[in-house]
Amino acid sequence: MSSKIVLIGAGSAMFGLGSVGNIFKNKALQGSTVVLHDINPQALSKVERIARGYMEEHQLPYTLVATTSRQEALRGANFCILAIEIGNRYELWEQDWKIPLQYGIHQVYGENGGPGGLFHSLRIIPPILEICSDIQKLCPNAYLFNLSNPMTRICLAITRKFPELKVIGLCHEVVSLMEHLPKILNTPWSNLQIKAGGLNHFSVLLEAIYKDTGKDAYPEIRTKAPAYFERLPEQSYENLGAMKEMLDAARGSGERLPSRQHVWAERELFKVILEKFGLLPITTDSHVGEYIQWAHSVVDHKGILDFYNFYKKWCLEQVPESRIKGTLEIEYWREIPIIEGILTDSHQEELAVNIPNNGLIENLSPDMVVEVPATVDKDGVHGVKLGKLPRGFAGLLNNQVAVNDLTVEAVLTGSRELALQALLVDPVVDNVAAAEAALDAILEYQQDYLGYIR
Repeated sequence: MSSKIVLIGAGSAMFGLGSVGNIFKNKALQGSTVVLHDINPQALSKVERIARGYMEEHQLPYTLVATTSRQEALRGANFCILAIEIGNRYELWEQDWKIPLQYGIHQVYGENGGPGGLFHSLRIIPPILEICSDIQKLCPNAYLFNLSNPMTRICLAITRKFPELKVIGLCHEVVSLMEHLPKILNTPWSNLQIKAGGLNHFSVLLEAIYKDTGKDAYPEIRTKAPAYFERLPEQSYENLGAMKEMLDAARGSGERLPSRQHVWAERELFKVILEKFGLLPITTDSHVGEYIQWAHSVVDHKGILDFYNFYKKWCLEQVPESRIKGTLEIEYWREIPIIEGILTDSHQEELAVNIPNNGLIENLSPDMVVEVPATVDKDGVHGVKLGKLPRGFAGLLNNQVAVNDLTVEAVLTGSRELALQALLVDPVVDNVAAAEAALDAILEYQQDYLGYIR
């Protein structure tokens, strides 16, 4: 079915080529126009050259366009897929992470939650809203898939500023269940029916049932998972798609990998949540730990640092073109299968999407953006109602409601006062002077991006 699909931020080889590869493999999308858009002409040109070569080599029936003009890219689009960052990603990320630490605020990471998540949001949401403004003008009926972080705060800002846009946030963290549950339970993934939900990077497995017997699998998960995750550093991530590509690329370049005892297990906080709350998180310490005030005392700090340092090195080094071409084979991103599902009225099930709550999780604010399962048909993406989450975990999630609300309002109004309030309601922050000093430092260091905050 012929559609116009726009990739915004396509100069990123992993995102651009990964999405293009999934489109090229999808027969339902044959005849479509694929538009690569990026503000970096050099990066865009490289991705276009590789994608066009692949398309021509395999004689694929698509039209491929590359442009640095957002207006040209968006005009008449049916589907927009957004994955962008602002400025020097790692330099700014490390400021988000380390400046609060310098003032004594114990955040375990600096990307999506805590002070770092606020600073990241203040920086990235304004340009995303500019993109959304063009979408509303040029293709208001298009579906917008957001892959950028901080996922929850970005999607919340979009829904508040442009409530008519059809925005869906997508994150691949939930695929960890496909990796681990069959091993924990000694059963094929196809034999499991699961539900997971919460907030992005802060979701848990809520239900697991054996399809063949109808038996509840959660008691067995609670019994077997702790020992399984104790062994996880030895198992590593050999079978997890993109991570395997990273490991292979590093081996090919002769780089020494971290010791097998520290292959980014990041499951110490994870195990505490499983033990104390009886729920299995779907992601690792670095992500979950950003939202919990006591996380710093239990997370796997070495695993978090090992992963970040390796990931940064891999992304910044010149990756051989043969490895970049390999990203055309990545399959775990879900935006293209969802597009197919909309076009074919598939009624397929999706494990996780990020959409406005509107009663999907009863004990969370109705206007928050939540991560829930969904179904897909010709009318779009429909969240699955999860009812009330367990009280303890819902309490942790509700600690984030005011943080997200104030973060978005600080962006929309450019208010330093609200940005500071967002810090002061954050459970990770326990010192007023430290919060104010960290905010002032960030506003100074990142004034090129945060000058609108007054």
